[in-house]
Amino acid sequence: MDNRIDNVFRALFTLEDLREIHRNALPTGLDAEEEEQYRQVLARLEGIITDIEQGRAAKEITKIAGTIDVRTREENFINIQPIQAAGRLTPEARKAVIAYGDGYSTCDACRKPFRLDKISRPGISEFHADLAKFVNMDQARVVPGARRGFQAVASTLVAKGDSVIVSALAHYTEFLSVENAGGVVKEVPLDNSNIVTADATAQKIEEVIRETGRSPVLVMMDHFDYQFANEHDISGIGKVAHQYDIPLLYNGAYTVGVMPVDGKKIGADFVVGSGHKSMASVAPSGVLAMTDEWVPSALRTTGMVGDVTKRKFGIKEVEMLGCTLMGGTLLSMMASFPTVKARTLRWDDELKRSNYFVDRLLKISGSKVLSEYPRKHTLTKVDTTMSFDTVAKTHKRRGFYFSDELSSRGITGEFAGATRTWKLNTYGLNGRQIRYLADAFTEIAQKYEIPVQK
Repeated sequence: MDNRIDNVFRALFTLEDLREIHRNALPTGLDAEEEEQYRQVLARLEGIITDIEQGRAAKEITKIAGTIDVRTREENFINIQPIQAAGRLTPEARKAVIAYGDGYSTCDACRKPFRLDKISRPGISEFHADLAKFVNMDQARVVPGARRGFQAVASTLVAKGDSVIVSALAHYTEFLSVENAGGVVKEVPLDNSNIVTADATAQKIEEVIRETGRSPVLVMMDHFDYQFANEHDISGIGKVAHQYDIPLLYNGAYTVGVMPVDGKKIGADFVVGSGHKSMASVAPSGVLAMTDEWVPSALRTTGMVGDVTKRKFGIKEVEMLGCTLMGGTLLSMMASFPTVKARTLRWDDELKRSNYFVDRLLKISGSKVLSEYPRKHTLTKVDTTMSFDTVAKTHKRRGFYFSDELSSRGITGEFAGATRTWKLNTYGLNGRQIRYLADAFTEIAQKYEIPVQK
């Protein structure tokens, strides 16, 4: 590990100490006592810079608020954690968090009509329009995670007892959003390749109509699921849904922000994305986009009037509960957005690197890929029961030996102790990192005499 990382964090935190002096001072400048504090902090910062220059280890283990460990996972390791890879912040996002971390910082220039998507300084209004264009839909809103997008649509369309079509690989938050609205999920079964097809979706819709006498009110379908990251026939499913006059919610938690998404081409009525999973944004953050047809219902404004005060808040959107993302969360998404837009155009390169690693893994005898192969996504489920797990059966550390070996090589994010079936994500790793990762797996196999094909 590079021992300069801890000192880099010490320097960043020391700069925040300087910043705090300014925050406590009068607008006219620092007084004599504050100037002395400033000199002392600057001297401390100069010492840290010297430590960085000379490669000295940090003189102290820095804690936040005395108890919180400093997170250096992204600086010290190659991180293959399945849900963290595409949520890694850009430098611009980290700077936005520093500048806009205060709770209601987005509201500095909020004017009538007092709604988040109408704020022009910073350019939040323009950002909403750009988000809609990004996924080729008509309107977009930022939401506290993809799950809140599911919830907003379900609360709009689903009444008690209504059926909603989901995948047999649907995320639990899809279930909860339907349950919260009083509906019932109906799962489309998978084919032999763990894929949801258009035909199977049509059959499920027919089955629901026969059983209940009513059509489902919504099809909520993943493009790539979270369990295998297999690609499902989302365009075909969209066509089927519309043949039955059922709206389609496109779950893009693993696509919006990492690969091109064209909602109207897919046939989606709603597009949901995850900011913290796939858009290099602080959690919780996400996006809900829709066609104009659904704006009057899904983005309806409140008509309620107070019985005593006669107050009304007619500009506030009910499903959004008024404003949604404030402060550093939203600004991180905005700051990352130019990079996110650009990186979706390089999706093919990400897939090439992912498949390079998977190909190398498959040369380790006994290793398998449970996801569809060749890979169409950087998230992959693997089976190393007949390779690395054969060592775990007799090793004194059991499956944790594998985590130890990876960690010693600067690799983290695997499920600790897992040597049978587990998931990893290579998104965002460059060519050098991918080769290093593949070499590390090969070295571990060779160390424990697991055969490796040349």
